Amino acid sequence: MSSVYSSLFVATVWSGHPVGFDLLTHGDVQFIAFYNAERKMTVGMRKLNDDTWTFAHPEGVWLENRGRLSSEIGWDSHNSLTMAIDDDGHIHLCGNMHVDLLIYFRTTRPLDVTSFERIDFMVGKNEDRCTYPVFMRGPNNELIFRFRDGKSGNGVDFYNVYDVQTKTWHRMHSTPLLNGLDRMNAYARMPEKGPDGNYHMVWIWRDTPDCATNHSISYARSPDLLSWETGGGDTLNLPITIESGAIVDPVPPGGGLINMTQSLGFDDQKRTVISYHKHDENGYTQAYCARLENGEWIFYKVSNWTYRWEFGGGGSIGAEIRLGGVQAEADGGLSMSYWHIKEGQGIWKLHPQTLQVIGTYPPPDNEMPDELERVTSDYSGMTVNLRGARGNGTRPGEQYVLRWETLDRNRDRPREKIPPPSELRLYILRKK
Repeated sequence: MSSVYSSLFVATVWSGHPVGFDLLTHGDVQFIAFYNAERKMTVGMRKLNDDTWTFAHPEGVWLENRGRLSSEIGWDSHNSLTMAIDDDGHIHLCGNMHVDLLIYFRTTRPLDVTSFERIDFMVGKNEDRCTYPVFMRGPNNELIFRFRDGKSGNGVDFYNVYDVQTKTWHRMHSTPLLNGLDRMNAYARMPEKGPDGNYHMVWIWRDTPDCATNHSISYARSPDLLSWETGGGDTLNLPITIESGAIVDPVPPGGGLINMTQSLGFDDQKRTVISYHKHDENGYTQAYCARLENGEWIFYKVSNWTYRWEFGGGGSIGAEIRLGGVQAEADGGLSMSYWHIKEGQGIWKLHPQTLQVIGTYPPPDNEMPDELERVTSDYSGMTVNLRGARGNGTRPGEQYVLRWETLDRNRDRPREKIPPPSELRLYILRKK
């Protein structure tokens, strides 16, 4: 268990709805991206040995269809912010997009947030309906950018690669990686490198903006993010579609799949395991695992809950069930975390052969201190938001967490009453 070593005040921030902030540690410098109390996109930096922040406000453009600047947040919980640092030390910032034109900034000086400039395009095509921006590093440590072009129920996923020498982006593939064929869109986890050295990707399809129309949990793997195959080893030609043969479990629309809960894991034999939930034969929502065994997907029902999560409609909704990925543990068992609105939370111990619950594991050492999760605001309905730091710093043993309070999701709709701004603080944790 970690404990609070110290905390730093950052700023007062918008609290009308939750939206993702970002915290990135790079050597002895830390960077932060958030929306301030005036709803303006704000980036900051500090030395790890300095409590003083330097802030900047990237300059956006007017969005006629939104009635605001591209650097100002509306009411949409999709409009998170994300950063990356390239090999020359330039900071890339993207976000505040939900079916919007590309909103992207890059610094002109290394590791200097005061030098952000707006870049109106990366490739110049399919960049006017962007959502879900994510940066990652590829197999050769190249900087990659993934985003969705389109909308819920009709979209494609593109991957761009950055050229540090020319400071330009180009498509990784000649086609989208995932294509809904104008009938649906994919909600995919980012490709994750597994213990076998391959990249593994899990996604589900959705037919309309109604989240009840999620269906067909799917999987593909790749040695290099360029060539892809199914779990059974069959080649997948790009783009991958609903017709490509990558479906793991053909859960139908209304069957209990949600795009916020599909997790990737690996068992003690390095076999791929997908954790997800769906409705069982009695109509209750249960946790399931699909494991790749000798090229075939074998399904295991893990939970025995008597609760149905009846979700539907559009806009951002809060989770009622969350499931973590399966991990091999030192005692020979497999662990899988869960959070349930009625059944509480914990870490199951699963039998390595049957994937049945045979016990529990204690909380991990890096679990958040209870004090960070307690609401302190007097305003009714407030919830706690926590964001851990990404990257690598020069202070081993320290963990960095952002904390702020907001009202809960409201399906991306405005509220009549707005709570006062909340305090954004950076907490520095150390193990007890």
